[in-house]
Amino acid sequence: MRQSAAALLAAALLGAAPVYAQAPAQEPAAQSLPPAQVAPATEPGQTPPPAAAASETMPAVDSSRLPHDLSPVGMFLAADWIVKGVMIGLAFASLVTWTVLLAKALELAAVNRRVAQGMKALVAARTLDDARRALDGRKGAVPAFVAAADAELAYSGDALSPEGVKERVASHLSRLEAQAGRKLAIGTGLLATIGSTAPFVGLFGTVWGIMNSFIGISNAQTTNLAVVAPGIAEALLATAIGLVAAIPAVVIYNVFARAISGHRGALADASAAVLRLVSRDLDRMATPRLSAAAE
Repeated sequence: MRQSAAALLAAALLGAAPVYAQAPAQEPAAQSLPPAQVAPATEPGQTPPPAAAASETMPAVDSSRLPHDLSPVGMFLAADWIVKGVMIGLAFASLVTWTVLLAKALELAAVNRRVAQGMKALVAARTLDDARRALDGRKGAVPAFVAAADAELAYSGDALSPEGVKERVASHLSRLEAQAGRKLAIGTGLLATIGSTAPFVGLFGTVWGIMNSFIGISNAQTTNLAVVAPGIAEALLATAIGLVAAIPAVVIYNVFARAISGHRGALADASAAVLRLVSRDLDRMATPRLSAAAE
């Protein structure tokens, strides 16, 4: 009985030993969580700002809206019809400016040459008849002066006072001189008009083009420079054409104004030379009368 009880106790001890010898099992490692994004602090009642990814998202730009040709011709063809009209008008004004320059330069050269030749004939003449023969068949203001003085002398053949004849001749010559100056100044007023209005016409085209650019920004709902650049470039092109038309017009007008003033001075010299010939002829005509009266 004692032996069986001892055997049972030994068996129980041998069966429980492995249980106590096993090492305790390791607990699984705790899994690390990703760091939470720190949200910016907001005041009470304020809406938190959107995420960074949402703020960096930009609307896509349609490739058809991007400029393809930014040359002057391309910008003109792509411009609004009002801006096109402004550009065409300014280009026509520039063409008129250069046409007036060519025409007036040739006209001034011709009249100055005629006045110079007429002055040589007047200086070499001793009487009005000599001047008439030297200028016979020529055109210009100086032959017209001589013809007017000769006609006035013929009309005043029975005049009693030589001073009255001189006064009438001087009045007639001054009117012919003013008429020649007005004829030469034809066309220069157009230059003054172009020079003073072309910058403002170009500015109108600029304002209209910039308005269209802002309308394009509103329609595209983007401020991408590639979208708004064509309209701004077209507007600036209108301003550039306005300056191209205005600056030469102002310069050419000033040149012609000085040239016409110089020509009027030459006409005044020719008129004074004709009046001196008339005075000599009147004095020669009065000398026999004074001799006869003295006798």
